[in-house]
Amino acid sequence: MISPLAHVDPSAKLGENVTIHPFAYIDKNVEIGDGCEIMPYTSIIRGTRMGKNNKVYQGTIIGADPQDFRWKGEDTYCYIGDNNVIREHVIINRGIKSEGGTRIGDNTFVMAESHIGHDTHIKGRCVVGNSVMIAGDVTVDECTILSSGSILHEKSKVGKWVLIKGGCRISGNVPPFAIFAHNPVSYFGINAVVMRKHGFSEEEVDDVAKCYRHVYQCGTSVFNALRRIEADVDDNRVRQEITNFIRENNMKIVAIPIEVD
Repeated sequence: MISPLAHVDPSAKLGENVTIHPFAYIDKNVEIGDGCEIMPYTSIIRGTRMGKNNKVYQGTIIGADPQDFRWKGEDTYCYIGDNNVIREHVIINRGIKSEGGTRIGDNTFVMAESHIGHDTHIKGRCVVGNSVMIAGDVTVDECTILSSGSILHEKSKVGKWVLIKGGCRISGNVPPFAIFAHNPVSYFGINAVVMRKHGFSEEEVDDVAKCYRHVYQCGTSVFNALRRIEADVDDNRVRQEITNFIRENNMKIVAIPIEVD
């Protein structure tokens, strides 16, 4: 299952039924789990820890050195979960410190020519579109779609079940269950189609819409919007996800149309 034309460092740890195609490069201090397939001209660099049943396409580099002046050559890590598809010419950088590291969860589809920076955490079940650029220290929560050409700046946080439309530039915190588009970024409605497809009830979809009417369409501060949400919307999982995200990020979220003291 390992081509004699591939380079596999003797110290690399490979699971069962791993396929390494010709001209792939597997560095030292790499672990690759059962059932993975590494296509030609792919490089898996030191410090990478890959789970099971991942397929990595041609020209991709996983665990590349971090592009950050704070990294001084220390041993750092990149963690890839299970059942991921990583398409052609993707670059994923390692972290800049020995603890933490860059992390891609399970069941994520990363499309061609995307870049995922150091210490970013994509929690799983996400889609990263073609040519998406993700800077360092970014967090993308579960079930989020980043459409082609979107850009996430350093330390941005994206909630669950978000859709970022193509070419949108994010610099800040994106609350869950919503769609965002344009430059500068603007609120574009709720992610209702995807929510319905994945089992959210009509009542939950309506509650998300009510929450965001208070946040984005009433011309009030985020603080007052939270008070209105808690008075107007029944306490349930979607309301809690929205209000918790906003509070955990100090009420600083993208696309707020007014100045907040």
